[in-house]
Amino acid sequence: MDMYAEEIISHYEYPHNKGRMERPSASFHDNNPLCGDDMTIYLKISGQKISEAMFDGSGCAISMASASMLTDEVKGKSLAEVGEMDARSIISMLGIDPGPARLKCATLSLRTLKEALLSYRKMPADGSVREL
Repeated sequence: MDMYAEEIISHYEYPHNKGRMERPSASFHDNNPLCGDDMTIYLKISGQKISEAMFDGSGCAISMASASMLTDEVKGKSLAEVGEMDARSIISMLGIDPGPARLKCATLSLRTLKEALLSYRKMPADGSVREL
């Protein structure tokens, strides 16, 4: 358990892929008002695969570590593979069960990433915004 806690703290203190992405293929902003986590996920998509993933925001150690780990994990994966990820995927990456009180913190990054993918799928091929 201590090894997993150390990994979470390391990703929190030295997050991977943190920052704003210039000209993403898709992005989405979300937050967790219960604890103040705030996050934007940025994706570059090429040939139905995620070629780059970044995040920006602030929050608790679990939400920031989750975003850092998730952006590492999804690079190179197909949109279908990422679409199949769920809360169990995040719990497995974190190596701990955050419990019901912290599950929303742990899964904010995945929820935000999936919303970014949903917005990407709604775009026409020319990249313009489609009216709903």
